[in-house]
Amino acid sequence: MPAACDSVLEDIEDIVSAQDPKPHDRQFVRKNVFPKVRKRSSQQNTQTDDDPPSDSIIPGVQKIWIRTWGCSHNNSDGEYMAGQLAAYGYKITDNSAEADLWLLNSCTVKNPAEDHFRNSIKKAQEGNKKVVLAGCVPQAQPRQDYLKGLSIIGVQQIDRVVEVVEETIKGHSVRLLGQKKDNGKRLGGARLDLPKIRKNPLIEIISINTGCLNACTYCKTKHARGDLASYPIEELVDRAKQSFQEGVCEIWLTSEDTGAYGRDIGTDLPTLLWKLVEVIPEGAMLRLGMTNPPYILEHLEEMAKILNHPRVYAFLHIPVQSASDSVLMDMKREYCVADFKRVVDFLKEKVPGITIATDIICGFPGETDEDFQETMKLVEQYRFPSLFINQFYPRPGTPAAKMHQVPAAVKKQRTKDLSQLFHSYNPYDHKVGERQRVLVTEESFDSNYYVAHNPFYEQVLVPKDPVLMGKMVEVNIYEAGKHFMKGQPVSDARVYTASITRPLAKGEVSGLTEVSKR
Repeated sequence: MPAACDSVLEDIEDIVSAQDPKPHDRQFVRKNVFPKVRKRSSQQNTQTDDDPPSDSIIPGVQKIWIRTWGCSHNNSDGEYMAGQLAAYGYKITDNSAEADLWLLNSCTVKNPAEDHFRNSIKKAQEGNKKVVLAGCVPQAQPRQDYLKGLSIIGVQQIDRVVEVVEETIKGHSVRLLGQKKDNGKRLGGARLDLPKIRKNPLIEIISINTGCLNACTYCKTKHARGDLASYPIEELVDRAKQSFQEGVCEIWLTSEDTGAYGRDIGTDLPTLLWKLVEVIPEGAMLRLGMTNPPYILEHLEEMAKILNHPRVYAFLHIPVQSASDSVLMDMKREYCVADFKRVVDFLKEKVPGITIATDIICGFPGETDEDFQETMKLVEQYRFPSLFINQFYPRPGTPAAKMHQVPAAVKKQRTKDLSQLFHSYNPYDHKVGERQRVLVTEESFDSNYYVAHNPFYEQVLVPKDPVLMGKMVEVNIYEAGKHFMKGQPVSDARVYTASITRPLAKGEVSGLTEVSKR
């Protein structure tokens, strides 16, 4: 078990005085600090200054393994935490076994995700690893038994991860769960210009706001992320500019509800998007994240214009969750099925070829067979190319957990039925033979192809030719599957470099000045 204090410290100020230097103050003088090498017997290998003993209590020299579950917002938080730790001197490792500390960044949307999180904590403890917990699970329920004695970094406190890790390595248990505020007003979170290690150096994930305006009865994320708090437009534009200067060629805007952006600070999503497209270089692309129906309805005209912009993917993720108005009412989703259809129909008309992705929950409490059949009809009508099917799991502390539950066997069967319907059609067969423009940004899971996306954010697999990575190319579609197409680059077409400068190397820290890099 990791060492822990008898009493949990609620804030790092309990052990760090105002006169003590902060980690940030010490960051650029670390070259003068050398770990003392312990003497070893002649049979043992001698540790060097560059590779201190794993039980050293000198912070900033240990190896840290970071595991993130959940949404792109959570992934962005994980990238920021990795960047700050690496900038301070910690080594971020992909090998959990060699790590001295595990930073576990959790998701609270579903029971299975929390189960994986809990099992990882247990595994870390069994391996005598130091542990720091982050993400929505400990933020929402910090007093759960299996979190006792462990350090926690709250979702709005990720800019202080170095301090928490440092004290955890020393054997303290520290918890930072407060909210960022300015004159009493809640802020979107930590600064956007913090050091960061992008999982993919070509893709920047920008959180435009945190929290939401809804109170869905099944949602646990609300307990962690809270009410809506948006970042100012100028900060988001500056972050986008910085990303492009570091070789990024694709930006993802993320939040718990992008459609609600700006309502707390007197602006709105279209205003932000028009400002962002002004700074997107030719060949680079912007992808908009999830938006709930209520907050996009009033912006349909402007959103259609933006989604038709050549540097914005014609893609929108709009969760419907159910096609039954009675179920939506029990969920407190604040819209009816007709609202959802109005959004989809309008965008399909005004943005030809647009990809609409959606989510559906099977077996929500009180859902009848008739309710479920309405959902099946909706999917049959729109034949969504991207559909996230979720069997309902009651999350502790949510109103839905106290409702009359649908039997497990029924939930399982409905999930199976909807999955079968979804797999009964192929959305891309009619595109075989087309010539498409695609942006290549990553490698496929099986490592056999590079992954690109066309203007509708449909996945196109292309040959694994290093020349193509980070490029905008034209391809001929020669094959289609359920979730992808395959394309062959057109030999006489121009290959356009989307990045305006050389991308950072994988694992390289974003946001550091030349002085700090030295």
